[in-house]
Amino acid sequence: MLHKYYVNNSAQQNGDHEVHEEHCAYLKMAHDVKYLGMFENGIQAVAYARKFYAKADGCYFCCKEAHTS
Repeated sequence: MLHKYYVNNSAQQNGDHEVHEEHCAYLKMAHDVKYLGMFENGIQAVAYARKFYAKADGCYFCCKEAHTS
């Protein structure tokens, strides 16, 4: 099943740009996001987000499989 993913254009304090699934509560708190597209999982979405931000990382809550820092 495909899900919509977004990346936060504003980096966190550690420099990461978090990737979120469309229903994540933390996505709703982000004010400046880029739609990445539809992917099967967070790992694919983060890999695509790294084309824009080298330090893209999955959200701990909605993309745990892609969260590294």
